[in-house]
Amino acid sequence: MTYLRTITAATLLLLVTLSASAAEHTKDTLEQVKKRLADKTAVLIDVREQREWNAGHLKNASLVPLSKIRKGTNPKVTSKDVIIYCHCRSGGRVIPAADILQKRGFDVRPLKAGFEDLLKAGFKPAK
Repeated sequence: MTYLRTITAATLLLLVTLSASAAEHTKDTLEQVKKRLADKTAVLIDVREQREWNAGHLKNASLVPLSKIRKGTNPKVTSKDVIIYCHCRSGGRVIPAADILQKRGFDVRPLKAGFEDLLKAGFKPAK
């Protein structure tokens, strides 16, 4: 019986820990994102891969692919106080990217809107 309680307690602790550390899409509006990017209190990173970036990317975004974040690459920011908004094609890769970068001490806010959605919302493409 003690063994069963120990296993149950360990499982519950693991579930609570995992759910508490998981990043979520930001609740910041796209207008708030644009304002913070304009006033330089935030930066925008694209966590897609190089081939996707080459096919088109947003003006003033920096490429930091999820594959490289997983290998230890960090965004180039002047301070960990700078907000990092991250985006990808459809909003799926930003969550693991944010989890990793948040554990490294960055203020990361993953965008649910993907690349095409951001273009439709008025974010400018790079030329």
